[in-house]
Amino acid sequence: MTKARHEVTYVDIHGHRRAFVKAGHGPVVLLLHGLGCDHTTWDSVISSLARRYTVIAPDLLGHGRSDKPRADYSVGGYANGMRDLLTVLGVDKVTVVGHSFGGGIAMQFAYQFPERTERMLLVSTGGLGPEVSPAIRAITTPGFHQAMGMLTLPGIRHAGVVGLRALAATGWKPARDLDEVAEIYDSFKDPRSRAAIRHVVRAVVDWRGQIVTMSDRAYLTEAMPMCVVWGEDDRVIPVTHAANVTELAPLARVEVIPNAGHFPHKDHPQRFVRILNDFVRTTQPATFTRARWRRLLEDGSARPARQAEAGEGPIAPVHPIGGSAGA
Repeated sequence: MTKARHEVTYVDIHGHRRAFVKAGHGPVVLLLHGLGCDHTTWDSVISSLARRYTVIAPDLLGHGRSDKPRADYSVGGYANGMRDLLTVLGVDKVTVVGHSFGGGIAMQFAYQFPERTERMLLVSTGGLGPEVSPAIRAITTPGFHQAMGMLTLPGIRHAGVVGLRALAATGWKPARDLDEVAEIYDSFKDPRSRAAIRHVVRAVVDWRGQIVTMSDRAYLTEAMPMCVVWGEDDRVIPVTHAANVTELAPLARVEVIPNAGHFPHKDHPQRFVRILNDFVRTTQPATFTRARWRRLLEDGSARPARQAEAGEGPIAPVHPIGGSAGA
């Protein structure tokens, strides 16, 4: 599967330009990228997916070719932005696919707009444990903006990007994702990008790790098909978080891909497409009714009390790089 570039379209929503790719025909699949990335992270799978689906892959606000205003970069804000983009495009329902920080947005979108969500596929997502790469935690520290301004001066940035790409090309497992890191680093030359990413990360990560959780709402996935995909060698958000899925969402599918890092859809695009196709083929789209949603909410609010009566402790809290996630 060769990497292909796709035509970028723009639309203004709330006075801000939003960039996105739209390709193919059929049921709609919404692809949400991770922190500091853009729609091109999906380039290796868009063409294949477009044979069966209408694929929409936006650049999130503050990322890629979309505007980078002083704005709401919370998880809920991003979910609202996706609702508004889909509304403008005339799309009612989607299978939402989110990678890393985008996985957190996907979860929040499904929670806020269950009537518009048919399925949810999360890729190396936040929201399932506190651990996250120290490089991401560093973005929250004082002085990051100024330090990165120095590190992205033309000569220094060029040397850093070339070095990261050279390491990635060696095939050394710990360096497998450094080509994507190089793209993110290069994007930080734009002060607006640095400021936007800093606001995003501070909303979902502190010095101890991820701070936004899906654990208290995971029971809502009983009403919605869910699949989780992880790279076995992920060094950004550890693959051990995938083990939490069976406790938080027992009906979810879990796929761990060997010889893959934080971007399994790039490391093994054909396998990723097969997993998504099989997930869509073998599940029925979620159907939303207010009565069922109300029953789930009422039942979920009673669970902690029932656990205490049974002598069980609550599920340990888990946190995403985004209940708005990333790399």
